[in-house]
Amino acid sequence: MKRIYSSFNLAAAHHAKNVLEAEGIRAVVKNEMLSSAMGELPPAECQAEVWVLALHAERAARILRFEAWTGGVPWSCPACAEPQEPQFTQCWRCGAYRA
Repeated sequence: MKRIYSSFNLAAAHHAKNVLEAEGIRAVVKNEMLSSAMGELPPAECQAEVWVLALHAERAARILRFEAWTGGVPWSCPACAEPQEPQFTQCWRCGAYRA
């Protein structure tokens, strides 16, 4: 496994995990409870971390970099193939939900 993201913000770490899982990459968040140990442990050791299998690490990092700059990944409706902007979860044309 390989760490591809870390943050002091637990919500940001879980968001990164959710983005990756929406793209079909299984991810886990580690060190979720270490923020309470900050001070006893070095702060850098207390960050929440997102880990993926090493074979998915390059693609996962690329997805997270793209997400950071664009706010998401464009998608096509599974029902009518209409192109959609990344912020939408439902097709504006036919009402189908993002797969």
